[in-house]
Amino acid sequence: MDLETLKIFDAVAAELSITRAASRLGRVPSNITTRVQHLEAELGVELIIRTGKRITLSTAGQQFLEYVQRMLALEEEARHAVGGSSGGTLRIGSMESTAASRLPAPLATYNRANPATRLEVSTGPSAQLLEQVRDGRLDCAFVALPASAAAESSLVETGLQGAPIWEEELLLLLPAADSDASAPEEIATRSLAAFRSGCTYRGIAEERLGIAAGGQWTIQELGSYHAMIAAVAAGSCVSILPRSVLELSQAPADLAMLRLGSITTYLVWRSGYEIPAFRKFHELFLTERA
Repeated sequence: MDLETLKIFDAVAAELSITRAASRLGRVPSNITTRVQHLEAELGVELIIRTGKRITLSTAGQQFLEYVQRMLALEEEARHAVGGSSGGTLRIGSMESTAASRLPAPLATYNRANPATRLEVSTGPSAQLLEQVRDGRLDCAFVALPASAAAESSLVETGLQGAPIWEEELLLLLPAADSDASAPEEIATRSLAAFRSGCTYRGIAEERLGIAAGGQWTIQELGSYHAMIAAVAAGSCVSILPRSVLELSQAPADLAMLRLGSITTYLVWRSGYEIPAFRKFHELFLTERA
């Protein structure tokens, strides 16, 4: 098992096609097929399921892919750390709200100053992003955490470091029917629009609305803040979002809101992760905060 074979398997898993993986890597399809078959023989398991020209990953293949991505990430990290290069790829995770309202300008600044570094940005809930940073699928991520020594201590205990970057004011957006509510317990609507489980903001809303304690609520899991605002405007639910996102949207004027306090967005990374591209990225956001 060598790194080149792992890169081939990673390409096949990404493309789910021998032909497309071969084109991506500049190889002939027969070479890709042979290398994957040798890898399967070495591991003693079937990694891909072939149904005609269609390819899917087996259960073992899906599990193996996670390790492959971690090994390739460590290989790239080691190469840049030793070589001192600021090029390569920096994989950045972000909450949807941060990607929309906070990142465009600083990412553009970084890109202009570091054109040799390719930035890859993906979004997800904070819990998922933290897991992906820990296992090497992401180099760093912007996540929501309470600004406290306990929060930073919990990062250290799981092999991460973090720096507070932005404070976000959280709002509970209410439909017109609940415009007179002055506290969460006065809200009549019993449905919450939110991202999937693992979203820190959703957890705060569930706690403040009594959902976590078994209140009679339903959860509408939606994939974007625009969809959540639309659902609130339709009168079917309430939703939680940062003020920075609301200010970017065109929410109807008759939607009321309650303040739910504030929370801190942290930049997190693996302890000891110090490749040049990330150091420059980190320094940019420390400057932003200052």
